[in-house]
Amino acid sequence: MAEGFLRHLGDDDFEAFSAGTNPVGLNRDAVAAMKEAGIDISRQQSKHVQEFSGQRIPYVVTVCDKAKDTCPLFPGDVCTMHWGLEDPAAAEGTEAQRLLVFRKVRDEIQQHVIEFIAEARSKQ
Repeated sequence: MAEGFLRHLGDDDFEAFSAGTNPVGLNRDAVAAMKEAGIDISRQQSKHVQEFSGQRIPYVVTVCDKAKDTCPLFPGDVCTMHWGLEDPAAAEGTEAQRLLVFRKVRDEIQQHVIEFIAEARSKQ
């Protein structure tokens, strides 16, 4: 969801990559929640963070505690941020109940991305 928001809100100022420490595929609830926000992430792919090993990555954002604890180090001058959000993929219950969690986290991610973009642009 963060990649989708950064691509949508960041225009061409940012190149967004999203990866997980244990990717399991694109979550249909995430796709639905983002579609409600007017952003289509259905073509995004679940990638492993090791795909980016050795690359120069200027910003690394971990969105949940598990990712923070297992995220590898990237070379060079990297700005690392942790947002500490609930992992919506761990939500249980009916589809409607899970979607409520995804909406909540989606809105939190959107706010973090807006703040990130503003801060990054102010440093340019």
